[in-house]
Amino acid sequence: MKTFSAKAQDVERKWYVIDATDKVLGQVAREAAVLLRGKHKPIFTPHVDTGDNVVIINAEKVVLTGNKETQKIYTAYTGFVGNQKIETPQKVRQRHPELLVERAVKGMIPHNKLGSAVYKKLHVYAGSEHPHEAQNPETFEIA
Repeated sequence: MKTFSAKAQDVERKWYVIDATDKVLGQVAREAAVLLRGKHKPIFTPHVDTGDNVVIINAEKVVLTGNKETQKIYTAYTGFVGNQKIETPQKVRQRHPELLVERAVKGMIPHNKLGSAVYKKLHVYAGSEHPHEAQNPETFEIA
C-alpha cells in the first residue's frame, strides 16, 4: 500500500465566511488556521497547500478573555537604538482592528514559503461587508 500525497492541481478550494462577532480571538484564529491549512480535509498533505479561502468579518467585535485587552503587549523592534514599539490590543483595535485577527492567524500557520501561500488566502474585514459574494462562500460556525 502506497502513501497518498495530494498534488496542488487536484485540490478543490472552497470559500468560508467566519463571523467574529462576540467570539474569542484564539478560537476564531484556530478555526481559520485549520481551514487555511486544509487540515479538515481527508487529502491533507503537510507539504502541499490543500487549504481553502477564509473571509473573516466583524473583526472589530472579536473578544479577548481576561485582562488581555489592556495587559497583553505586541512588540516590534526596528533595529535602531531606542526604537522598540510597544502596543496593546486596545490601541491596535482603535488603529487597525483587522490586525488583531491577522496576527493571531499568522502565528498559527507555518513560518516558511508554504505559510506565505496559505496566508494569502486569508481575507479579514472590520465590518460585516466583504467583496467576495461572487465566490458563494459558506458560513462556518464556531462552536
